[in-house]
Amino acid sequence: MASIFTKIINGEIPCYKVAESDNFFAFLDIFPLKKGHTLVVPKKEIDYIFDIDDNMLKDYIAFAKKVALAIEKTIQCKRVGISVIGLEVPHAHIHLIPLDEIGDMNFSNPKIKFSDQEFQEIANDIAENFK
Repeated sequence: MASIFTKIINGEIPCYKVAESDNFFAFLDIFPLKKGHTLVVPKKEIDYIFDIDDNMLKDYIAFAKKVALAIEKTIQCKRVGISVIGLEVPHAHIHLIPLDEIGDMNFSNPKIKFSDQEFQEIANDIAENFK
């Protein structure tokens, strides 16, 4: 059975897309810790990030870096943090989270709520800065 991320990539479930390449897809987390919290996934459904072959993993990190740089240009923050947990969904994914302090990456923090329009504006703004 396809993961929720595969369904998002295939357009079966809507998302707030930030960036896409032949092999990777980035979209806003709908339960964000911070404004601009983005998930980056390979289009190929692979459960565990360390099961990704080395060449693809290099490309995955390079794609995530481009997304992070777009987030930095869009969202005022000190840095963009990266987290790979891999327990929530059986599809490798990287969390990119704008940070102002270390506590911003605490996944037990309350999630921020945005309207559909706010999510779409954030996604569009990050997408415009993706190069």
